This record gives sequence, structure tokens and C-alpha cells, in this order.
Amino acid sequence: MTTRRLVLAAPALLAAARASAQNWQPDRAITMIVAFAAGGGTDVAARTLGRFMERELGQSIVIQNRAGAGGEIGWAELARARPDGLTIGFINTPNIVTIPIERQARYKLDDFAPIANVVDDPGGFWVLPDSPWRNLQDLAAAARAAPGQIAYGTTGVGSDDHLATLAFERATGTRLLHVPFNGSAPVKNAILGRQIQIAAMNMGEGVNDLRQGQLRPLGQMAETRWANTPEVPTFREQGFDVVDGSLRGIAAPAGTPQSVLQRLAAVVKAVMEQPDFIASANQQQLPLRFLDPDQHRAVLVGMNETYTRMWREHPWRD
Repeated sequence: MTTRRLVLAAPALLAAARASAQNWQPDRAITMIVAFAAGGGTDVAARTLGRFMERELGQSIVIQNRAGAGGEIGWAELARARPDGLTIGFINTPNIVTIPIERQARYKLDDFAPIANVVDDPGGFWVLPDSPWRNLQDLAAAARAAPGQIAYGTTGVGSDDHLATLAFERATGTRLLHVPFNGSAPVKNAILGRQIQIAAMNMGEGVNDLRQGQLRPLGQMAETRWANTPEVPTFREQGFDVVDGSLRGIAAPAGTPQSVLQRLAAVVKAVMEQPDFIASANQQQLPLRFLDPDQHRAVLVGMNETYTRMWREHPWRD
């Protein structure tokens, strides 16, 4: 084919590729693996998304919970699945990234093909309403005066809450006392019972307590203020360069055709623009943030580089 013919054919080839992505249609139910227990925040978000995706695809989406080992069991199953678009999974950060860094895992980040990110729940520091600390500067000053004595709770060693607090410690030259729990509910119970002084939790996990007057946030770790908590300043606004939280999105096994990934990403994007889905997400206090396959992968790769460097310099075993 001559160069002129190639140039003339290029738009037609591009249009055909786009049509292929738009026309991919699953011929049977899609399985969505959730690497955490039924009834948790990730599971509820996945089931809500799946229900709306079914309407767009005209095909059932079956949720399979494969909980255990901080998510490794479910994600290892996703990594081994046939890359045909009929098995997808919900993935959470930082766990999906940090598990292979911390230990010999049954998967690596390259075993996944990101489809779309759905939720970006920024971290936050929460205190009781009568706490003497009104902002992060107050907390940093108190921590310098009493190194290792101010207790903070997280959802576990290596969680986004834990890693973000380590970043805050490095930024302020302070040392806090880490008290890990196995979920955000026990963290809330601990701070309400005055067993700890700070709850390091995602904003979506604490906003209802804020509205009820039970907890007060010192700051949120978003790049910009979340629309549901516009009154809460970011860490950066208060002089601390800490941006962290938990991304939740969907991925497929590596090797899944690009046309399938793009079709599923378009479905997710369409769902996230629907008013009834947005209303459901707001009811669940889910901060939404869509990322397409390339954007999602770029964020995950950058996160992997950051956490690998952190692990080499400051392993988070405790």
C-alpha cells in the first residue's frame, strides 16, 4: 500500500478500532471478584457499581467475595483468570500495590490490566469534639512535646491510614504511637471510648460521625477539598505535603484485549455520570473520581514507585 493510501486509510482504521471497542458485548454473565468480605465498604461499592453496569451492558454481573490476606487471595484469583473480559475485580490501594512490596505475594502489579478507577477516598485525621487540637499545627506541636505518647488508630499495618501517618511524622519530625485495628469500625469505637486520641480514617468513613457531632476532622489528605466536606482544609493548605487515601476501581487480568478494556471503561464512565448512581454514591459517602485505563495505570505505577522507595527507606512493619 502506498504512503498516500496509508494516510487516507488511517481515519477509517481508527474508526473501526473505536467501533470494535464500542461493540464488544459479553455473551454471558461477568464475574466481579471482591477481595474483601461481604457487607464491607468495598463490597457495597462493588455491588452498587455492578448493578448499574448490568443496565449498560445488558448482562448480569455476579459478585464473588474472595476475602483474606489483606486482599491477596482475591487478587491472586483475578490475576490467574482468563483474560477475556468475563472476569473483572475490584482493586483497592494501597494494598494492591504494597502487598507484593512487603512480602512474596501470589501476584504482582503487572498481572492486572486497569479498567477504571471509581472512588478516591482521601485520608483524614479525626479527633473528639473536645480535643484541644484545632488543627494539624496543634497536633504537631503536641507530638513534639510528647514523642511516642499520642496514640492513633488505623485499619492495620501497611494500610493507607498507616502509611499516610508515617508521611505526616516524617513531614513534622514527630513520632506517634501506632495502634492497629482490623477495620474502621473498631477504630471509631476506640476513639469514641477514648482509648486513642486520633483516628486515621478515610473521609468517607468519618463524615457521618462529623455530621452527628461525634468526631471532628483536623484535615483531609486530598489534593483539593472533597465536595462533601468543603469546610475541612487539606493537609497541604495547613503546610504539610501529605496527599493520600484509598483508590477503589476495577481491573481485569493482564492480556485482556484493549477493545474490551475500553468498552468496560466507557460503561463505567457512563454509569458514573448517571444521577441515580451519583445519588447512591453520595448516600454511601463515596468520593467519586473516574480514571480511564491509561490514567489508572499511571497512578498505580507512580504509587508503586513511591511505596517501593518508602519500604527501602522506612519499612512499615510496625
